Amino acid sequence: MNLLAEPIGVSHYLVVGAVLFVCGAVCMATKRNALGVLMGIELVLNGANLNFIAFGSRVLHADGQASIGLDGQLIALFVIVLAAAEAAVALAITLNFYNNHSTVDVDRADELKG
Repeated sequence: MNLLAEPIGVSHYLVVGAVLFVCGAVCMATKRNALGVLMGIELVLNGANLNFIAFGSRVLHADGQASIGLDGQLIALFVIVLAAAEAAVALAITLNFYNNHSTVDVDRADELKG
């Protein structure tokens, strides 16, 4: 199976979604900056969104039917709204932490433990 020789289908979108997901997971694991961690979370969510849309698309399936019966676009829209709310709350926490400690290094946040 050569993905580069085939017409664009679900498998291509799944590969791109998996690459985005892995890049986001690596970014979350390696970044010490809170903003870098937030960008990693966004990459993970966008990789998942791409897979939801690919599974929900009737155009990408050869038989014209959605394979799993979920409306991928609605789930992706929900994930986008969830990501926006998560980013707003996390940025507020990060800015408050920066005002108190003059850094956004997540390793310095261990002093917030009770």
